[in-house]
Amino acid sequence: MSSAEAQSHGHFGILPIGLQWAVLLTLSVALVWFLSTIKLPAALFLGPMVAAVVLATGEATVRVPNWLFLIAQGVIGCMIARTFNPTIVQTMVSDWPLFIAVIAAVIALSSTLGWLLAHWQVLPGTTAIWGTSPGAATVMILMSEVFGGDVRLVAFMQYLRVVLVAMVASVVARLWVGPAAGHVAAVAWFPPIMPIPFTLTLALAGFGAAAGRMLRVPAGAFLVPLIVGAVLHATGTMEIVLPPWLLASSYAVVGWSVGLRFTRPILMHAIRLLPRILASTFALIALCGGLGVILSRATGIDPLTAYLATSPGGADSVAIIGASSHVDLPFVMALQTARFLAVLVIGPWIAKFVVRRTRKAG
Repeated sequence: MSSAEAQSHGHFGILPIGLQWAVLLTLSVALVWFLSTIKLPAALFLGPMVAAVVLATGEATVRVPNWLFLIAQGVIGCMIARTFNPTIVQTMVSDWPLFIAVIAAVIALSSTLGWLLAHWQVLPGTTAIWGTSPGAATVMILMSEVFGGDVRLVAFMQYLRVVLVAMVASVVARLWVGPAAGHVAAVAWFPPIMPIPFTLTLALAGFGAAAGRMLRVPAGAFLVPLIVGAVLHATGTMEIVLPPWLLASSYAVVGWSVGLRFTRPILMHAIRLLPRILASTFALIALCGGLGVILSRATGIDPLTAYLATSPGGADSVAIIGASSHVDLPFVMALQTARFLAVLVIGPWIAKFVVRRTRKAG
């Protein structure tokens, strides 16, 4: 092969598929280790995604099988379903007027920022809305793909915000309760597993994802396991068992699937948008922080609980920070979970509304 032909295939495109997979796996593990060492949130997703972006911009031809991507979505749906327990549900029910007010305020703030990004033609309307939506980042990425957003730019925006929100929340928690906040215990990657609950969880993830796909439910591969799993888990009918190695594998599969769709032009476009995306992200963090102050003063909830409850996204990171701080963790997670559900339900409507308004304005 001539040098010109090799260049036309990129740095990784000339390698055999098996060797491309080996490079992707090795680079993913190295990046996850590095990001975990510096305690960066979402390392299990970010590491594989960045590794995939590196290969994709080098014109690699490796791709994630669609069936594997669907199962990974099902596992993530089960993971979110596991957060629904009687304590959180009871908190939601008892404080529902407060929850509705706070959730509406956060969604209004994020949607306004998304509309401004679309109005100023920084991003297309659907991409801007899903990119600024304060829900679970991985889920927002999957939803954006179903409803016409650019999944690559949404992933860039969501995980940039996850990192920044977690960093700011860690600083606030440290200032509030001292250096112990934000400590993360070592992960037991291969814990003992109860065979029957684990088998049922795998069945829920796999068959639920397949059912969602066959029934043509929007984002059904993760929504069906999420909804069914949430009902079964919250009522105590089923215990959802997800060992860390399975979650890490699922995050990696989704990260690879998103990252391998990047190209050099879209990566350069994302980098050019970085200053404006950073500005909108810090604006959302500041506005939600102000909402936390109002919530604390109006209800008597301690300021750190109010701040973590209103933080825009990164619920898993907020949970880790809250667990090592003196906060009302059920209230924090209930508000984060309720907001996620609200975004899941009305997010598509908001995206369509913004697209129509920006088209009329244009």
